[in-house]
Amino acid sequence: MTPSVFSQAEAQLLAPGGLDDAALTQVLDSMLSHQVDYADLYFQYTRSEGWSLDEGMVKAGSFNIDEGVGVRAVSGEKTAFAYSDEISLPALERAAGAVRAIGAAGRSAQAASGRVLHGTALYQGHDPIASLPAADKVALLEKVERLARARDPRVLQVMASLAAEWDVVFIARHDGRRAADIRPLVRLSVNVIVEHAGRREQGSAGGGGRFDFAYFTDAKLAEYAHLAVDQALLNLDARPAPAGAMTVVLGNGWPGILLHEAIGHGLEGDFNRKGTSAFAGRVGQRVAAKGVTVVDDGTLPNRRGSLSVDDEGNPTQCTTLIEDGILKGYMQDAMNARLMGVAPTGNGRRESYAHIPMPRMTNTYMPAGQHSPEEIIASVKNGLYAVNFGGGQVDITSGKFVFSAAEAWMIENGKLAYPVKGATLIGNGPDVLNHVDLVGHDLALDPGVGTCGKEGQGVPVGVGQPTVRISGGLTVGGTA
Repeated sequence: MTPSVFSQAEAQLLAPGGLDDAALTQVLDSMLSHQVDYADLYFQYTRSEGWSLDEGMVKAGSFNIDEGVGVRAVSGEKTAFAYSDEISLPALERAAGAVRAIGAAGRSAQAASGRVLHGTALYQGHDPIASLPAADKVALLEKVERLARARDPRVLQVMASLAAEWDVVFIARHDGRRAADIRPLVRLSVNVIVEHAGRREQGSAGGGGRFDFAYFTDAKLAEYAHLAVDQALLNLDARPAPAGAMTVVLGNGWPGILLHEAIGHGLEGDFNRKGTSAFAGRVGQRVAAKGVTVVDDGTLPNRRGSLSVDDEGNPTQCTTLIEDGILKGYMQDAMNARLMGVAPTGNGRRESYAHIPMPRMTNTYMPAGQHSPEEIIASVKNGLYAVNFGGGQVDITSGKFVFSAAEAWMIENGKLAYPVKGATLIGNGPDVLNHVDLVGHDLALDPGVGTCGKEGQGVPVGVGQPTVRISGGLTVGGTA
């Protein structure tokens, strides 16, 4: 975080309401008049925009501005929280009065000398909404449609959407520390429907990150359009997927969503502190096969899940969760870290000022191994190659999951034999980790489309992995 980011956040969020650091300290001190362990103020200004195209016309558009402040006090395992869409000293004092009753009279947390918490500058803070005129945004969507239709005459319908967000946050903590961040975010999505001989199939693609609209070059638009059409055409030729236990090869990149859902959530601090995760109490134990490493890294430049500082003001970091099969630790926000006697990992995240923070993933992925993807596929006599995923469900307590494959192939005698549709993967996250026996050298991150839901809050995230072979622990649910 550069000084200009800090100054810009103060000018955007504090100055209009006549607030300065002395006023923030006054409010936080009033909360410390009761026995609390932690207190903070989270200011946020968000400007967002969206466009949708269908049947050659922009049929929907939106523009929204939201700002406010969340006030939080934590005592033990209890959290008191209030928020206001008015940023002013009276509003702050009312919210502080509402939350400080969580603690008994007396003083626990002590204020400290203030300092600015600096995270690494991972992205430019330019407003992406202002980076392109409205007419050019519409033209961009129209270009995506033309590229998709030009790809194949069987394209029946093209739907495309464009979204952007500019987020300014300022965090003031009871310990006197201050942090700020300016977060751009863009995303483009394209969905197509193709038809042949009375059969219809669909495909999708897209991407984005912490950029402005200049990211969507002609080459990038063509890539998205071609990927979506090719996926839909592949599904036209797909056969019903067989069912049963079999060896499964997961492709690189977006298939890391299975890692995120089936394993990543189980490694978040709150579930482990409460003992509801399948990984609870297992730090130092083997939870995966040798060669399997899993990290969460919020410091990757321009990635959708990256943050210079988290929503509690702590710099993000690269946290090794599993190393060579051994569980090393969990993702932590401030409260769960304090209660578990460990350091925060920069994973305290919230959807907005109107939500409380909790431990959440940033960019979660499995680092590269040593094998080529061709070698991994050639090693399978009969199995499934899952290239892309749609939706899925997971039970954090048990680790059980069900995922549907949006693109998959049957492997026969070490070769891709034919595409299949209707394949679902059914298994248990911790069990599957122990059956990963080949890890590819082709690590890829997703194109920048992921949003993670937890307890009603959605935040942007990233996933990734190399090609991997899972030689047991998975059942394929099919339609054949």
